[in-house]
Amino acid sequence: MTQTLLQTDCFPLILHLRPVIKLTDDQLFKLCGLNKELRIERTAEGDLLIMPPAGAETGKRDADLTIAFGVWAKQDGSGVIFGSSTGFFLPNGAMRSPDVAWVERSRLAPLTPDQKKKFLPLCPDFVLELRSPSDRVRTLQAKMREYIENGAQLGWLLVPEDRRVYVYRPGRPVERLDDPAEISGDPVLPGFVLHLADIWEPGL
Repeated sequence: MTQTLLQTDCFPLILHLRPVIKLTDDQLFKLCGLNKELRIERTAEGDLLIMPPAGAETGKRDADLTIAFGVWAKQDGSGVIFGSSTGFFLPNGAMRSPDVAWVERSRLAPLTPDQKKKFLPLCPDFVLELRSPSDRVRTLQAKMREYIENGAQLGWLLVPEDRRVYVYRPGRPVERLDDPAEISGDPVLPGFVLHLADIWEPGL
């Protein structure tokens, strides 16, 4: 029987499916399409994580981040920025939807048109996770390690309540930045600088 486990504030809702059900990648894509109001991820163990829509402050921060990265990506041209509704199938079998992701165009070129219409079968080169009130920092830290272990070259975890950024890179210790005014994406995101004033204070 499928079991349900509730965590802090009841989210994310975890659905344990295996060994009773093992969703294929296509089935998971269709399931997410049938439940567009929910944000669904899959762990490497096959569990589904179901999260609610973002609150206003988190939504504003998400929008500001997407705009900032999008403007830079248009000017740079070497890669593509994806928002929080984009799914990625990681090499370990997980399906994750980072709040912001960036992928070099050279890695997208070999994909078929059909693959590009679905969740992308790769780990982004850069990922950003933004903590919302329902997220546990330890859970997000584990997710960031997963990204790096699956091929990401740079990852940022933003914790607005603490004005803190955790920086993840392959083969290097996690770097913690307390109340930074800005953070540079060099060399993975050449020339990109994220100014954090609007993230710390969304201005609602």
